Amino acid sequence: MASLSTSQYDALERAITDGRRIAVQRPGAGEVVVLPRRLRLVGGRELIEAAHPTTGDRLTLYIDEILGFEVVK
Repeated sequence: MASLSTSQYDALERAITDGRRIAVQRPGAGEVVVLPRRLRLVGGRELIEAAHPTTGDRLTLYIDEILGFEVVK
């Protein structure tokens, strides 16, 4: 996934604002559910700063390395 659509950005930003979880599909790693905290641009690449919902471990997910995501309801 090179970039997100407008509706995907809206959904991601709403998930961050509302404190909702997202399920992220990654190649070779399957799906992981995280709590997104922040969307940033670092070195010309967009990334999602997230936390594991149970352990609180921090994760950095680069947008160009994910296959897709869904907001968990």
